[in-house]
Amino acid sequence: MKTIRSRLGLKLFLTYLVVILVGMTVIGVITNLTTPRAFARHLLFMETQLGVGMGQGQGQGQGQGGGQGQGGGVMAEFYDNFQASFTESLVIAVVAASFVAVVVSWVFSRNIIAPVRDMMSASRRIAEGHYDERVQTRGSDELGQLAGRFNQMAEQLEQVESMRRRLIGDVTHELRTPLTAIKGSAEGLMDGVLPANDETYGQIHAEAERLSRLVDDLQELSRVEARAYQLNFCDLDASAIIQTVTKRMQFPFESKRVTLTPVLPAQRIILHADEDRIIQVLTNLAGNALQYTPADGQVTIFVEATKNEARFSVKDTGVGIPPEHLPHIFDRFYRVDKSRSRAHGGSGIGLTIAKHLVEAHGGRIWAESEGEEKGSVFVFTLPFGK
Repeated sequence: MKTIRSRLGLKLFLTYLVVILVGMTVIGVITNLTTPRAFARHLLFMETQLGVGMGQGQGQGQGQGGGQGQGGGVMAEFYDNFQASFTESLVIAVVAASFVAVVVSWVFSRNIIAPVRDMMSASRRIAEGHYDERVQTRGSDELGQLAGRFNQMAEQLEQVESMRRRLIGDVTHELRTPLTAIKGSAEGLMDGVLPANDETYGQIHAEAERLSRLVDDLQELSRVEARAYQLNFCDLDASAIIQTVTKRMQFPFESKRVTLTPVLPAQRIILHADEDRIIQVLTNLAGNALQYTPADGQVTIFVEATKNEARFSVKDTGVGIPPEHLPHIFDRFYRVDKSRSRAHGGSGIGLTIAKHLVEAHGGRIWAESEGEEKGSVFVFTLPFGK
């Protein structure tokens, strides 16, 4: 019994066999119950067709009565022989049908169990770390759909594992850069190669600040990706949010001599969102635009109302984004120009944080650019307020 419970193929085979045996039993019982009546009815029909009636038998006298008794014995013997031959044929048919049914049940059970065993073997290999394992999709029935979902799950696990490895490599590289600079400056001070003045200490402090910002960004990214935060939804004025971001970013824009221009809508646009998080999204996008816009450039923030949502846009006159980089621009630590980005101190995850925050509000975010040195536009949408 334990073996039967632990093997699906044996369960299916026994299920088929039980169904067959029950069907055969029903056939045997019904035929034994209905055969006598059916035989008598057909025999009476034959007598009627041959013109043999009960009235004719009465005119033949007593001798005829003896003939009837003899005829009745003959008919009883005929029926017994008929029933015996029918039972024999039924037994042979049941045995033959059972044999064929067992073979067919075994074949069908194998066809059903084969993809299940494939998925079981593949899942074992995936659990061992072989994320490239896939199963063959057979047909479009439930088992075929299950195999398709299994392959989809395996592909997602492979992507997650690839992202995890890439994340470890990226974090290691990002942390190594400021640590190497701090270590080199400290060794230079100890060996007397670098002077112990404000400039040297300022460089060490700048690298330490860069390292601190990277750790803060990583912590924020971890919280955002894990949804370990609470959104406080309320109705907001889109113009007020743009004005707040413009005031906060005014100083760094002026320091780089880049013009930040807010374009406010003629009519009020009310949003249903978390104010702090949306300000964070706009700040990240504006900071990214400032990072890639040279001096004397311009960044414009504006919002417009579409049919079903509000659309924010941050447009710059910066270096632009080549078309092949647009699909990956929101990936963690992704940079179009890595050396330039590191020189400006970016961690490469601000856009990733913005993407997760926008999607948590039920919106969408994307980037547009006509190519290098043609600027870029970052757009995200939010639902309207009540």
